[in-house]
Amino acid sequence: MDGKELYRYAKTKIPGGTQLLSKRPELYLPEQWPAYYRRAKGVEVETLDGRTYIDMCMMGVGACILGYADEDVDEAVCRAIRQGVQCTLNVPEEVELAQVLCELHPWAGMVRYARSGGEAMALAVRIGRAKSGKDGIAFCGYHGWMDWYLAANLSSEDALEDSLMPGLPPVGVPQGLQGSAWPFRYNCLEELEAIVAAHGEKLGVIVMEPQRSSQPAPGFLEAVRRIADQVGAVLIFDEITTGFRMTCGGIHLLYDVTPDMAVFAKAMSNGYAMAAVIGTEPVMQAAQDSFISSTNWTERIGPAAALATIHKHQEQEVAAYIRRIGELVSQGWREAAQEAGLPLHVDGFDSLTHFGIDHPDELTLSTLFTQEMLERGYLAYPQFKPSLAHTQAHVEVYLQEVRTVFGILAQAAERQGAAARLKGPVARRGFYRLA
Repeated sequence: MDGKELYRYAKTKIPGGTQLLSKRPELYLPEQWPAYYRRAKGVEVETLDGRTYIDMCMMGVGACILGYADEDVDEAVCRAIRQGVQCTLNVPEEVELAQVLCELHPWAGMVRYARSGGEAMALAVRIGRAKSGKDGIAFCGYHGWMDWYLAANLSSEDALEDSLMPGLPPVGVPQGLQGSAWPFRYNCLEELEAIVAAHGEKLGVIVMEPQRSSQPAPGFLEAVRRIADQVGAVLIFDEITTGFRMTCGGIHLLYDVTPDMAVFAKAMSNGYAMAAVIGTEPVMQAAQDSFISSTNWTERIGPAAALATIHKHQEQEVAAYIRRIGELVSQGWREAAQEAGLPLHVDGFDSLTHFGIDHPDELTLSTLFTQEMLERGYLAYPQFKPSLAHTQAHVEVYLQEVRTVFGILAQAAERQGAAARLKGPVARRGFYRLA
């Protein structure tokens, strides 16, 4: 059974087919995406049918910053397994990791752990509410699947429309949470000020990514910090995606603006399940006033993987390296598009970059891009998350193929013929229900 056949069967046994929306084949290339892997090493992915592809897109949805199956991290995990993953007693690695995270972020004094980004955000919001004594949340950007976040769509079905993930229905979210979460857009300080004017006495937490697609406008982050102090709200920076991609630690370190808490997952442990919430001691101590506890937050593999990942990140200056690789790809996209006459824009920052095609049939064209690159041996998409395992040689060969494919896209765009070239349906975007 190949990956496509297994995925068709999976949808009869697993609601939605996968555990992570971002791994649904329909997002990339419906009915053609290989869906499952047998083995992954470096940037090479072997599928169930024995084919090998070079991953020039998601790299484990951004988690595998060192590359797949990094030997140093895997050896640290194997040692942890041999020593015993779980026990009645606690693992010392969790204390060592707390020390490392606080050294990287001198403003922070204490740490709590989880094993996924979504639950870590829920943990952080709970602590923030416990500290402020107020329930209301103002937020900017995408922050996962938990009730506190989806509650925004109880008041308006399109409240999350500008938060990277449109079409999120609040089905199953308690109606009593209506009016507890209010969105504001990045760099739109006036929207946060309007929330404060309307709900300031209820506002206990402000949650945001310090950067995503665009840089903060001058004074924006500083103004958010100032507002949080004025209203007595706990400021939480969601660094689940941005953490460790531009520097060793949170991207907020580059802007010299400190939150009350920051949340990490994904790249901090190179694909192993690990997440951390760091914060100032006065804020983090509020965790003792609320019941927050889980057996699997005490296992050994996650902290061991995180320590090995962070140490290698420091020793090999991974952030600087992946920025260079990402810059090469971004510039290559621009040059290839210009040569082909393809209207294209590139957004994001170097180590978390993506492109968009400026055409009414953009979705069909981007699907065609993925199809053509797959046929040439690449897992490719309008996003690229570089890793330490990507070499300049990988980038050069990839960009040669991109130039050819961009030429195909430009012709298809000019002649309105992208759909005729597809061998399956157009990709889907956002949240949707699968039959």
